[in-house]
Amino acid sequence: MSGKKKNKKTGVPDRWLDYAPVGCRIPGTRFIAFKVPLKPSLNCLVPESDSFGLWQLLDSVRSQDQDLGLIIDLTFTTRYYQPSDIPQSCCYVKIRTEGHRVPADADILSFKRAVTHFLDQNHDNDKLIGVHCTHGLNRTGYLVCRYLIDVDGLEPAAAVELFNACRGHRIERKNYLLDLKRGAKRSNAGIQQPEEEPIRGLAVKPPPGPAQRPPCPAQQSPSGSAQRPPGPAQKSASGPAQRPPGPAQRPPGPAQRPPGPAQRPPGPAQRPPGPAQKSPLGPAQRPSAPAQIPPGPAPAKTPPDTSKESLTPGENRPPGNRRRRGARHRRGNKPQQGSLPPAPPLPAYQWSPAPS
Repeated sequence: MSGKKKNKKTGVPDRWLDYAPVGCRIPGTRFIAFKVPLKPSLNCLVPESDSFGLWQLLDSVRSQDQDLGLIIDLTFTTRYYQPSDIPQSCCYVKIRTEGHRVPADADILSFKRAVTHFLDQNHDNDKLIGVHCTHGLNRTGYLVCRYLIDVDGLEPAAAVELFNACRGHRIERKNYLLDLKRGAKRSNAGIQQPEEEPIRGLAVKPPPGPAQRPPCPAQQSPSGSAQRPPGPAQKSASGPAQRPPGPAQRPPGPAQRPPGPAQRPPGPAQRPPGPAQKSPLGPAQRPSAPAQIPPGPAPAKTPPDTSKESLTPGENRPPGNRRRRGARHRRGNKPQQGSLPPAPPLPAYQWSPAPS
């Protein structure tokens, strides 16, 4: 025996779209067969044109000028819809019947009892008994034909052909067909004793249509991701102006913290000058320097050199004078026409020391 667990089925049943939703009423009976209707959360997984729910079932039956009074559910699960999805105008009976195998005698008896009880309670009207399994074909066809053979007395072949014609599809399971045509009839003892009272549906009005229905978990909203609740990587539709406080609106950061090193009490650089420290004052505010010591006796002046007589303008002047005076000295000592005669030489100056 394998230790692997069987995966739980979710979503739309396999091959569900391959079958017509509803057949037609079987003549001379109250039976009508259809595939399992789906609740809204599963119907939104199929194209809108292929969706089929309980309210659509009622519309389809009414389009045949019929009225549905009882739904017999033969599926082996409850995930397709709940009693809360069933309209109030219908009653509901659940008979859990395993697929692929010929139904047990207990399941056959439960089916006969449910049908007999409904006919007794509704002998004054013509309401139909709707029967469905997953596809409304194999388990449904077997139990409907079994009732027609065991209770109504139809021939097996005639019962099978009548069901196939009204459903629009033929019964596929060979073991079902073999049991119907060659198997023994089942006992009808105790079919007048109801096992349980049918449940009345609870739904008052149809669910929202496809345009009003919230998007399915596996489908994206038609209007795009703008209608999804904002996630960590999605921006709010209100824009940056309505975002939570960003860096500019957060509590005081480093720029607003208490005074840092630049605002701390005076450190070594701001302490009063010590003996080995210079005053921060500039040179104009420093204490007196040696240049401000009271002047002493003036040094003796060196007498000027009298070995050379005073020179007239342009005669043997130092080179610096020539560079400063320019081209006039390069023209020589010749007096120019119209120029003044040179000044007479000055008398020699004799220096004598000042009297003591």
